Amino acid sequence: MRWLTFSLTAVPRSLPALLSVQPWTLARTPPSKMASQSHWLTPEEREQLLPELKAAGWEDVEDRDALFKEFSFVNFNQAFGFMTRVALQAEKMNHHPEWFNVYHKVQITLLTHDCGGLSKKDIKLAKFIEQAAASPN
Repeated sequence: MRWLTFSLTAVPRSLPALLSVQPWTLARTPPSKMASQSHWLTPEEREQLLPELKAAGWEDVEDRDALFKEFSFVNFNQAFGFMTRVALQAEKMNHHPEWFNVYHKVQITLLTHDCGGLSKKDIKLAKFIEQAAASPN
């Protein structure tokens, strides 16, 4: 119990103010805008937006409303540079992919966790990913 007392006395006085902040206020986009961008793709939107990505090699994920693609690069440096470009864009969009990297391969799964499936955010990020993969500098 002594460590607990010590840690509480070491807490800055501004901590109660920090604890009263609502989580959504820390996000880049207000919740109303985030919610409007995070709806499932309608059947019409799927017909219009998915064929281009499927033609580029994106696949449906079994048992999930998600897209998957594996990218191969010449070496780890190219793969890591690609991941860095995607990470910076994902941070700007506040939309982060599920991914896995081993040496020169990067596997990416896209879905919007807010709505539990594919949204326009996934389509936008997938198109950016395709551009980033095409220029592996």
